[in-house]
Amino acid sequence: MKITDVKIIKVEGKNRCKGIATIVIDNCFAVNDIKIIESKKGLFVAMPSKVKPSGEFKDIAHPINSETRELIQKTILEEYKKI
Repeated sequence: MKITDVKIIKVEGKNRCKGIATIVIDNCFAVNDIKIIESKKGLFVAMPSKVKPSGEFKDIAHPINSETRELIQKTILEEYKKI
């Protein structure tokens, strides 16, 4: 798997969300609304999710293994730091 494009929209303000990312995988599959969140430990990415009627959040798309999660997070945060 290769991430072939990353687009970031920076979010201004005092909330924890610092940006929204879209990635394209292998020039054929896009994942939108990946949030860039600031925590006490630094920045991390949160995959797109929706709120269920119970109030619980459920990921819409997410990596199946830790290697893929690390690749996605590293690629998005590197692009975020450029803007």
